[in-house]
Amino acid sequence: MSDRFDLVSPCVSVCTLDPVNGWCQGCLRTTDEIAAWSSLDYDGKRAVLERLHERRQAIGLPTRRQTRRRRARASGARAT
Repeated sequence: MSDRFDLVSPCVSVCTLDPVNGWCQGCLRTTDEIAAWSSLDYDGKRAVLERLHERRQAIGLPTRRQTRRRRARASGARAT
């Protein structure tokens, strides 16, 4: 859809491919997903992001960025 905003690349500038699973160790994308990113439409990018979310869950990585507020909640303190 043309009225949707463009999604930012999940790249975190740690571009090393894992020889076992073929995923980038930084963003967990495959080489095909990395190469296709700029030509994907909104729905295609959302599909890649959903696969990345599932990969992060599967290998036990956090699926959301750790913010000050989340760290405070986890420790029982209040964020300022």
